[in-house]
Amino acid sequence: MTEIAFHFNVRDRLAYSCRLLRKAYFSGANVVVTAGPEVLAELDQLLWSFSPTEFVPHCLAGAAENSKGAAPVLLAESFTGCMHYDVLVNLGQRIPVGFERFERLIDVVTQADDDRVSARSRWKHYTDRGYTMKQHDLAIIQEDT
Repeated sequence: MTEIAFHFNVRDRLAYSCRLLRKAYFSGANVVVTAGPEVLAELDQLLWSFSPTEFVPHCLAGAAENSKGAAPVLLAESFTGCMHYDVLVNLGQRIPVGFERFERLIDVVTQADDDRVSARSRWKHYTDRGYTMKQHDLAIIQEDT
């Protein structure tokens, strides 16, 4: 069964996602990030520049260089054809269709009211189906640093 974790109270979704993806990449995980096209395009640009010494190999879905799964991080609106990926990171507002085929799902939730409301709906959906939930409150972590 898919392990589901909510990372909530995130101040900057894209900056946090870059750090999360860097950590996942260096741990050897293969990750698909799902969101709307504008968010994915912005994340793509940020991944090229957020750390001058720690590049995270990635590509947008449909790119020729990922035709054989070469990129360990794939940015995709839909991941129906994405084999060989273990982790799904949801930056969107909806429940990703087909999430259950991944070993892990990480749902990133900002402090914005609309984001929190949709996250509560997703949380309820998962718990109603028997998934064990983990939560990481970034407000606590950010206060400690």
